[in-house]
Amino acid sequence: MGAQRFLPAEISLPALREAARRCKGCDLYRAATQTVFGDGAPDARFMLVGEQPGDEEDREGAPFVGPAGRVLDRALEEAGIEREAVYVTNAVKHFKYEPRGKRRIHRKPTVGEINACRPWLEAEMRLVDPEVTLVLGATAARALLGPDFRVTRHRGEPVPRREGAYYVATIHPSAVLRAPDRDEAYSGFLADLTVAAGLP
Repeated sequence: MGAQRFLPAEISLPALREAARRCKGCDLYRAATQTVFGDGAPDARFMLVGEQPGDEEDREGAPFVGPAGRVLDRALEEAGIEREAVYVTNAVKHFKYEPRGKRRIHRKPTVGEINACRPWLEAEMRLVDPEVTLVLGATAARALLGPDFRVTRHRGEPVPRREGAYYVATIHPSAVLRAPDRDEAYSGFLADLTVAAGLP
Protein backbone atom coordinates (compact mmCIF):
# COMPACT_ATOMS: atom_id res chain seq x y z
CA MET A 1 0.00 0.00 0.00
CA GLY A 2 2.96 2.35 0.49
CA ALA A 3 3.93 5.06 2.95
CA GLN A 4 2.19 7.98 1.23
CA ARG A 5 -0.88 7.95 3.47
CA PHE A 6 1.31 8.04 6.61
CA LEU A 7 3.04 11.30 5.66
CA PRO A 8 2.12 14.19 7.95
CA ALA A 9 0.23 17.29 6.82
CA GLU A 10 3.18 19.45 7.90
CA ILE A 11 6.27 18.35 6.01
CA SER A 12 9.31 18.98 8.19
CA LEU A 13 12.05 16.59 9.28
CA PRO A 14 10.81 16.37 12.91
CA ALA A 15 7.22 15.80 11.73
CA LEU A 16 8.34 13.17 9.22
CA ARG A 17 10.44 11.38 11.83
CA GLU A 18 7.51 11.25 14.23
CA ALA A 19 5.04 10.10 11.56
CA ALA A 20 7.40 7.41 10.27
CA ARG A 21 7.31 5.72 13.67
CA ARG A 22 3.71 4.71 12.89
CA CYS A 23 4.29 3.66 9.27
CA LYS A 24 2.64 0.42 8.16
CA GLY A 25 3.15 1.01 4.45
CA CYS A 26 4.62 -2.48 4.01
CA ASP A 27 4.94 -5.56 6.21
CA LEU A 28 8.50 -4.89 7.39
CA TYR A 29 7.24 -2.96 10.43
CA ARG A 30 5.86 -6.20 11.90
CA ALA A 31 9.23 -7.77 12.74
CA ALA A 32 11.41 -4.67 13.13
CA THR A 33 12.08 -3.19 16.56
CA GLN A 34 11.38 0.35 15.34
CA THR A 35 11.49 2.70 12.37
CA VAL A 36 14.98 4.03 11.73
CA PHE A 37 14.55 7.45 10.15
CA GLY A 38 17.25 9.72 8.74
CA ASP A 39 19.42 11.83 11.01
CA GLY A 40 21.88 14.68 10.73
CA ALA A 41 22.19 18.28 9.65
CA PRO A 42 18.87 19.50 8.14
CA ASP A 43 20.75 21.78 5.72
CA ALA A 44 23.53 19.31 4.98
CA ARG A 45 25.66 19.75 1.89
CA PHE A 46 26.07 15.96 1.75
CA MET A 47 23.29 13.42 2.06
CA LEU A 48 24.15 9.74 2.31
CA VAL A 49 21.53 7.17 1.36
CA GLY A 50 22.03 3.50 2.22
CA GLU A 51 19.87 0.43 1.83
CA GLN A 52 18.16 -0.25 5.16
CA PRO A 53 18.99 -0.33 8.88
CA GLY A 54 21.08 -3.23 10.14
CA ASP A 55 20.78 -5.12 13.40
CA GLU A 56 22.44 -2.46 15.58
CA GLU A 57 20.59 0.37 13.84
CA ASP A 58 17.27 -1.41 14.43
CA ARG A 59 18.04 -1.77 18.14
CA GLU A 60 19.35 1.78 18.61
CA GLY A 61 16.96 3.59 16.26
CA ALA A 62 19.68 5.52 14.40
CA PRO A 63 21.22 5.01 10.93
CA PHE A 64 24.82 3.86 10.38
CA VAL A 65 25.78 3.12 13.99
CA GLY A 66 26.89 -0.48 13.38
CA PRO A 67 30.03 -1.96 11.75
CA ALA A 68 29.24 -0.46 8.32
CA GLY A 69 28.75 2.91 10.00
CA ARG A 70 32.22 2.72 11.48
CA VAL A 71 33.67 2.05 8.01
CA LEU A 72 31.68 5.02 6.73
CA ASP A 73 32.87 7.31 9.54
CA ARG A 74 36.51 6.47 8.81
CA ALA A 75 36.10 7.05 5.07
CA LEU A 76 34.25 10.35 5.55
CA GLU A 77 37.03 11.63 7.80
CA GLU A 78 39.75 10.56 5.34
CA ALA A 79 37.82 12.13 2.43
CA GLY A 80 37.53 15.42 4.33
CA ILE A 81 33.76 15.28 4.87
CA GLU A 82 32.66 16.22 8.40
CA ARG A 83 30.30 13.56 9.80
CA GLU A 84 28.43 16.23 11.79
CA ALA A 85 27.72 18.15 8.56
CA VAL A 86 25.98 15.30 6.70
CA TYR A 87 22.49 13.85 6.69
CA VAL A 88 22.33 10.04 6.66
CA THR A 89 19.31 7.92 5.84
CA ASN A 90 18.23 4.70 4.14
CA ALA A 91 16.00 3.86 1.19
CA VAL A 92 14.04 1.49 3.47
CA LYS A 93 13.36 2.49 7.08
CA HIS A 94 12.78 -0.92 8.71
CA PHE A 95 15.27 -3.78 9.21
CA LYS A 96 14.49 -6.81 7.05
CA TYR A 97 16.06 -9.99 8.34
CA GLU A 98 15.73 -13.71 8.88
CA PRO A 99 16.41 -15.25 12.30
CA ARG A 100 19.30 -17.69 12.42
CA GLY A 101 19.72 -19.01 15.92
CA LYS A 102 20.19 -15.96 18.12
CA ARG A 103 21.35 -13.83 15.20
CA ARG A 104 19.28 -11.73 12.82
CA ILE A 105 20.68 -11.97 9.28
CA HIS A 106 20.08 -9.10 6.86
CA ARG A 107 17.84 -9.77 3.86
CA LYS A 108 17.68 -7.52 0.82
CA PRO A 109 14.46 -5.48 0.47
CA THR A 110 12.18 -6.28 -2.45
CA VAL A 111 11.30 -3.80 -5.19
CA GLY A 112 7.84 -3.50 -3.61
CA GLU A 113 9.33 -2.64 -0.21
CA ILE A 114 11.68 -0.06 -1.76
CA ASN A 115 8.76 1.53 -3.62
CA ALA A 116 6.53 1.48 -0.53
CA CYS A 117 9.14 3.42 1.45
CA ARG A 118 9.99 5.91 -1.32
CA PRO A 119 7.68 8.72 -0.08
CA TRP A 120 9.80 9.09 3.08
CA LEU A 121 13.04 9.30 1.08
CA GLU A 122 11.56 11.73 -1.45
CA ALA A 123 10.37 14.00 1.36
CA GLU A 124 13.82 13.91 3.00
CA MET A 125 15.47 14.75 -0.33
CA ARG A 126 13.16 17.75 -0.87
CA LEU A 127 13.73 19.14 2.63
CA VAL A 128 17.49 18.64 2.90
CA ASP A 129 18.07 19.35 -0.83
CA PRO A 130 21.77 18.45 -0.62
CA GLU A 131 24.37 19.56 -3.12
CA VAL A 132 25.83 16.04 -3.16
CA THR A 133 23.92 12.82 -2.56
CA LEU A 134 26.10 9.79 -1.95
CA VAL A 135 24.20 6.72 -3.12
CA LEU A 136 25.47 3.74 -1.13
CA GLY A 137 24.82 0.45 -2.91
CA ALA A 138 22.38 -1.05 -5.38
CA THR A 139 19.18 -0.67 -3.34
CA ALA A 140 19.74 3.06 -2.82
CA ALA A 141 20.68 3.39 -6.50
CA ARG A 142 17.42 1.72 -7.53
CA ALA A 143 15.43 4.06 -5.28
CA LEU A 144 17.14 7.23 -6.50
CA LEU A 145 18.49 6.52 -9.98
CA GLY A 146 16.12 3.87 -11.31
CA PRO A 147 16.32 0.14 -12.07
CA ASP A 148 18.68 0.49 -15.03
CA PHE A 149 21.47 2.24 -13.12
CA ARG A 150 24.43 -0.02 -12.28
CA VAL A 151 26.73 0.99 -9.44
CA THR A 152 29.46 -1.29 -10.76
CA ARG A 153 29.52 0.60 -14.08
CA HIS A 154 29.08 4.17 -12.86
CA ARG A 155 30.51 4.34 -9.35
CA GLY A 156 32.39 7.52 -8.57
CA GLU A 157 30.82 9.38 -11.52
CA PRO A 158 28.89 12.58 -10.72
CA VAL A 159 25.31 12.32 -12.05
CA PRO A 160 23.38 15.62 -12.21
CA ARG A 161 20.34 15.79 -9.88
CA ARG A 162 19.46 19.44 -10.48
CA GLU A 163 21.52 22.51 -11.37
CA GLY A 164 24.45 22.61 -8.95
CA ALA A 165 23.59 19.26 -7.31
CA TYR A 166 24.83 15.74 -8.00
CA TYR A 167 24.45 12.09 -7.15
CA VAL A 168 27.61 10.02 -6.70
CA ALA A 169 27.07 6.26 -6.43
CA THR A 170 29.42 3.87 -4.68
CA ILE A 171 29.29 0.55 -2.87
CA HIS A 172 27.61 0.24 0.50
CA PRO A 173 30.20 0.30 3.33
CA SER A 174 29.00 -3.17 4.41
CA ALA A 175 30.39 -4.44 1.08
CA VAL A 176 33.85 -3.43 2.31
CA LEU A 177 33.39 -5.70 5.32
CA ARG A 178 32.31 -8.63 3.12
CA ALA A 179 35.02 -8.16 0.46
CA PRO A 180 37.74 -10.82 0.04
CA ASP A 181 40.29 -7.97 -0.04
CA ARG A 182 39.04 -5.37 2.43
CA ASP A 183 41.93 -2.98 1.82
CA GLU A 184 41.25 -2.86 -1.91
CA ALA A 185 37.50 -2.47 -1.39
CA TYR A 186 38.04 0.29 1.15
CA SER A 187 40.45 2.15 -1.18
CA GLY A 188 37.83 2.16 -3.94
CA PHE A 189 35.12 3.30 -1.53
CA LEU A 190 37.34 6.11 -0.25
CA ALA A 191 38.19 7.17 -3.82
CA ASP A 192 34.47 7.55 -4.60
CA LEU A 193 33.86 9.61 -1.45
CA THR A 194 36.85 11.77 -2.35
CA VAL A 195 35.27 12.51 -5.76
CA ALA A 196 32.08 13.57 -3.96
CA ALA A 197 34.02 15.74 -1.51
CA GLY A 198 35.69 17.60 -4.37
CA LEU A 199 32.52 18.53 -6.26
CA PRO A 200 31.95 22.29 -6.60
